[in-house]
Amino acid sequence: MWTSKVLLVAVLSYLTYCKCNEEEGSPARLLVSKHILNKYLVQDMDIVIKYTLYNVGGMAAQEVVIMDDSFPADSFITAGGQLSVKIDRIPPGSNVSHTVVVRPTKFGLFNFSSASIQYKASENAEEMQNAISSEPGEGRIINFRDYDKKFSPHVLDWSAFAIMTMPSIIIPFILFWSSKTKYEAIAKQKKEKNIKDS
Repeated sequence: MWTSKVLLVAVLSYLTYCKCNEEEGSPARLLVSKHILNKYLVQDMDIVIKYTLYNVGGMAAQEVVIMDDSFPADSFITAGGQLSVKIDRIPPGSNVSHTVVVRPTKFGLFNFSSASIQYKASENAEEMQNAISSEPGEGRIINFRDYDKKFSPHVLDWSAFAIMTMPSIIIPFILFWSSKTKYEAIAKQKKEKNIKDS
């Protein structure tokens, strides 16, 4: 029983070792994902896009270039980062991420398509390999006015409401207070008079 478990562990270790040695010689292979990190896409507000590159090959990817032409200049402003970036090297079995902040100038439906990636699969490779990232798909960019109506704290509106309701609260309170003090004074005088009479 015990020897069969040791034998099983030894076989699995050997197979893992052989597989690792085979993969060490395999060229770099990049898997690329493109994610939009915002919950709401709003006109004139920042949208954060994250690109994550995974090297699943056995060699380092060289001269990696990320290019994303899916944000036209007439609809988006680049607020932070770059839509075209070069990464010198991605080691095997590791990942690298890149973040870009864009700001939409228009609202409506928008198709967030994939980014294109070029890289050399090994140090000696002459040809560039091409890859395409995942597509976030279609998203609706909300008009800022609609977003503000729904999610704004409405401090100005509540302040105006409080000022407008003040007279209907303060005037009855003043009338109550004046009548209360008047009747308390009368009750006090009657009490003092009763004490003197007795």
